[in-house]
Amino acid sequence: MSQQQWTAVDDYFTEVLIGHDPVLDAAQQAADAAGLPRIAVSAPQGKQLQLLAETLGARRILEVGTLGGYSAIWMARALPADGRLVTLEIDPVHADVARGNLKHAGFAEIAEVRLGPAADSLQQLADEGADPFDLVFIDADKPGNPVYFAWALRLTRPGSLIVVDNTVRAGKVAEADSTDPAVLGVRRLHDAIAAEPRVSATSIQTVGAKGYDGFTLIRVRA
Repeated sequence: MSQQQWTAVDDYFTEVLIGHDPVLDAAQQAADAAGLPRIAVSAPQGKQLQLLAETLGARRILEVGTLGGYSAIWMARALPADGRLVTLEIDPVHADVARGNLKHAGFAEIAEVRLGPAADSLQQLADEGADPFDLVFIDADKPGNPVYFAWALRLTRPGSLIVVDNTVRAGKVAEADSTDPAVLGVRRLHDAIAAEPRVSATSIQTVGAKGYDGFTLIRVRA
């Protein structure tokens, strides 16, 4: 199948199962107007994150890599009125767009966008004694994946779920001799997962509007 076909299938699923969403459309339009890269999750992927959060009964969600807040809106929709979403972003323009989008979506009271390097923000959360997160979504710079996974494990609890996006890299993850920093970051992530007895995990290949990639699901063991 071609990229055109993959995108057509995603468009079909979006039309049939998700439908027109003016809030999310506005979020994407705001991101486009600000010049943000078009690298947010697709609508089916966003709905998957929402369903995972709902299945967990998540009350606290952590996101590493905010961009324009598109995926944060999807996940915030799964939270109860007293839930909490913390999303981390290094770029001040991206953070401003995300704050505006989350406010427009009605989540200004439960969603917090923290500006700064993710590793620093994660350290701050730990220093503050943040309550454990039920769901962590990691979608930031790929070389940082091993560090973000280590922090996610520290900031979750048994039964929590960690989702890492873009872990197939168009199949390049299987190239042991790769020198691509993103591929190396993903491979080191998998090595860290394999060496960690406190988790159970799998990685899934996907195709769609975002091309050929995939994600990793990590459950923190009891």
